[in-house]
Amino acid sequence: MTGTAPSSTGTAGIRGAVLRTGAALAVAVAALSGCSSDGKGTPVWTAGSSPADSAGPGASESATPSATTDAAASASASPTPGSSAAAWKVFTDPAKSVSFEVPQDWIVQSVAPDAGALPGALKITVKDAGGAYLATLQTGLPPQPAAACPDDAARNYVVVSSVPVDLPHAGGGGTIDPHVVFRVVQGYKYFGSYGITNVVGGAGGKSCALQNVVRGPAGKGDYSFGDLTVLKALAPDQKVAPAKAFDTLDQAAKYVNEGSEFANVQRMLMSLKIKN
Repeated sequence: MTGTAPSSTGTAGIRGAVLRTGAALAVAVAALSGCSSDGKGTPVWTAGSSPADSAGPGASESATPSATTDAAASASASPTPGSSAAAWKVFTDPAKSVSFEVPQDWIVQSVAPDAGALPGALKITVKDAGGAYLATLQTGLPPQPAAACPDDAARNYVVVSSVPVDLPHAGGGGTIDPHVVFRVVQGYKYFGSYGITNVVGGAGGKSCALQNVVRGPAGKGDYSFGDLTVLKALAPDQKVAPAKAFDTLDQAAKYVNEGSEFANVQRMLMSLKIKN
């Protein structure tokens, strides 16, 4: 998306976004324990004001009221509300170690894993019917701890959509159960990204980098499924794609709540199955 860069809003601007988008519902810590939500509805803007990320223990969840969470249970399930795809197919790798659903006309390709990936790793790209990039599934990623984030470098971020998903994962400090998320970080624009994660974003609604990565079971490596593995605030001279760029938080909310692309992507991400 294009347009003039917004002025820095801080917490006041985020609260203003709540007023512009209408009544908001706060979903508390129970959401992190598996309460259902499809991540749709009016988002609760929390960046810069919440005690911690929705992807973090003891945090407030910035998710929203639910309609259904089982749309990705099987190939015969109905499309999620707002999705435009009437027919879906299931992709499975030759070893049958992963599977997920995509609209019938989307393109799924296996490519060579990145250097340093663990033995047996997979890298699978997903494009829409016109060949536009949507997401990459990567398995066997070497675990990498989050880089240090000085206070003066941290940026406000918002969890626009967060839906729990049942996937194998490792626990431990800085992790929760996996969620399919859409998050936005504030820079000269609002940069958004979707993916699956169980890694805490950052405390106080601020972060230097939001990881779309799930810490995998012991010996299996991490895995990622989303448009980016890491979302950061970008500089004006940096390439934005495949991150999404919005002029306002309202635009990010409309992308999640009103557009068919996110609804289709969300169903795809929710449908992921990984065998241990």
